[in-house]
Amino acid sequence: MYREFIVPSDHDILEAIGEWPESEQGSDARTITLRDEDDERILLSYDALARSVRVRREDRNGEVTLDIFREGATHMTIHSSAGATHILIEFQMGECAGKMEIQTTPALTIADRLLFT
Repeated sequence: MYREFIVPSDHDILEAIGEWPESEQGSDARTITLRDEDDERILLSYDALARSVRVRREDRNGEVTLDIFREGATHMTIHSSAGATHILIEFQMGECAGKMEIQTTPALTIADRLLFT
């Protein structure tokens, strides 16, 4: 069963985290670049039509230290609370459901869970 991948508008993302999603050439994907104080980066790419998400973490030398690709995304939200901002991405794939949470402030962190339902 097809489920729509609901994402915030570019303007909502800019307001919430201060970054404008960039278009990826030749596709419908959008990329958000998040940086921390140590110049490490998280690159969050998402394609609403393909329902896919890719998260890459790079150190200050540009070396990829984490690369996650997931399909079956259904909902992406951004929320702030107690001095922290989070991007939450929900997934539903057959018998599995999960959530990926990316903290953008005060530090860059990634938590990912995918479980049988």
